[in-house]
Amino acid sequence: MKKVFLTLLVATMGLVACENKATAPAEEAQAAATEVAGGDLAYVKVDYVLAESEIFKTEGMALQEKTQKAQNAWAQKEKNLQYAATQLQEKYQKGLITTANAQKEQADIEKKIVNFQNSAQKEAQALDEENLVFSNRSQDLIMRSIQAVNADKKYKMVVNATALLDAAEGLDISDAVLAKMNELYAAEKSAEAAK
Repeated sequence: MKKVFLTLLVATMGLVACENKATAPAEEAQAAATEVAGGDLAYVKVDYVLAESEIFKTEGMALQEKTQKAQNAWAQKEKNLQYAATQLQEKYQKGLITTANAQKEQADIEKKIVNFQNSAQKEAQALDEENLVFSNRSQDLIMRSIQAVNADKKYKMVVNATALLDAAEGLDISDAVLAKMNELYAAEKSAEAAK
């Protein structure tokens, strides 16, 4: 799960870096949706919509930063524990510490390692759960946005552009979905603030 999350984060960050499209206001995006040519079919660049959405820019980026800080802290703690074990080994080999004291210190280091592994595992599980909730919320917002954009049933099929090999740009309703997604997210935030 952690590797999948990291892969998704890297992919999403790449999209954020590569996609420098300006977000159209809601009215312009709705107008663009009505101008889509082709009748029954439309497509959405889901990765683009997610990367440019307000939920990702606020909550998604914060979650990425939190995950990165946790990973850095884990790496540093592991490095410190390895250094302590190496130092103990060197002291013992040089005869600077008794066997009894070396065994006691080794037991202390092993106890610290077990405690570190347990706390890191709990923290990783909590981060995985936060990521899953964020992912589910984002997907729900995208689906509700697509449904809202297609409320008049103008399109009989709306597909994810990820698997799309070739299509006319006029069939792209991504900007309209993005505008609606940001609108729905803002409404959710307002409702939460009102509580």
